[in-house]
Amino acid sequence: MVKTTAKYKVPGHLRAVTKKWFRLVLAEYDFEPHHLKLLTLVCEAWERAQDAQVVLSKEGLTYNDRFGCPRPRPEVKIKEQAEIIFARLIRELNLDIEPPKSPGRPPGLY
Repeated sequence: MVKTTAKYKVPGHLRAVTKKWFRLVLAEYDFEPHHLKLLTLVCEAWERAQDAQVVLSKEGLTYNDRFGCPRPRPEVKIKEQAEIIFARLIRELNLDIEPPKSPGRPPGLY
């Protein structure tokens, strides 16, 4: 892989804290150009989930419809989908630590 830290500009639409994380990831990993697009999507998904969480923290998980029945707020689904996308893209970029190896079968016990 090609070291891309100096060649790639952090997307300007990201928040300052997300830009900082973006730069930390760039400094730690070597990416191909298409991986940088995925990293941008990771950051956007994270921010979308955070935006939804702000609304949910303020408004709650449900609202009452015109009949007075509780319904889930749209932000619940937005947050859930953004978190799934975030997790999948992190896995796709292989930014997670390697899972522990399974112990397997003990030798000599057949």
